[in-house]
Amino acid sequence: MAEIPAGGPVSALLGERATPETRAQLEAALGLDQPIWVQYWRFLMRALSGDFGVSTGVLPGRSVVSILVERFPATIELSLFAILLAVLIGVPAGYLAARHRGRPLDLGGVLLSLVGVAVPVFFLGFLLRYVFAIELGWLPASGRQSATMDATRITGFFVLDGLLTREWDAAWNAFKHLILPGIALSSIPFAVIFRITRASVLDVLDEDYVRTAEAKGLTLPVIRNRHVLRNAMLPVVTTIGLQVGSLLAGAVLTEKVFAFPGIGDALARSFELRDYAMLQLLIMAAAAVYVFVNLVVDLLYAVIDPRVRTAR
Repeated sequence: MAEIPAGGPVSALLGERATPETRAQLEAALGLDQPIWVQYWRFLMRALSGDFGVSTGVLPGRSVVSILVERFPATIELSLFAILLAVLIGVPAGYLAARHRGRPLDLGGVLLSLVGVAVPVFFLGFLLRYVFAIELGWLPASGRQSATMDATRITGFFVLDGLLTREWDAAWNAFKHLILPGIALSSIPFAVIFRITRASVLDVLDEDYVRTAEAKGLTLPVIRNRHVLRNAMLPVVTTIGLQVGSLLAGAVLTEKVFAFPGIGDALARSFELRDYAMLQLLIMAAAAVYVFVNLVVDLLYAVIDPRVRTAR
């Protein structure tokens, strides 16, 4: 008997007991015996109608589109919380570090950003989970919401659902489940946003118009908001957009550590179980997210800096 090659959707579906006969039958049923251009054309036609196939590993037998729709809100909720933490801490900290260049505040911020980049996300996740969930018991260790919580589902965003239905206990419970994975996921975006903000503000502080504003006796808030931050925000906004895209594309390690049922967990399981239909859809969704985020960033340029607006 000829050796059965490993890998491929046929092997994933049939398993180790596949025979050449059953493989040939399944290949014919799936159209894998056709030329590659025929297979690709059929895939495009099915994709245009919203048919991306069924899952063979993550949730066998279910449409991969339904799995994406079910899991994507979890990743959006977690990613938005993480990027919000990174921005609210990273931008002010970067500005203060630049204003106090060379002082302990600046050196401490740079050291913290280096730690944020150097420490692996999965290690930080396990550390946070062990300390605050297992040892101290302050926060939940896994999941999106407690299994005993009877909450109403509307949008798929558990915190938002709790607020909309005024189920405050459900909203608070879902928010607590976001804290630990959100902190772990925000560590790298915080470090990147902090360093970009610091470098950009330092460049702007050396500009002539800032020194002129200071010589005129303008107040610090006016100089900070009108002359420094507004001109320093373009590279920061670009960085934030790239970080949002990477987070939404799938926080694989964080979701695996905290058993958070988002698309990152689905992506990891798709690789493990060779769920090719699920992988195809998740990769296409990640590409769409990057395109959308870059479009939003380009539109924000015109809001932040009038110089880049198209003349009417």
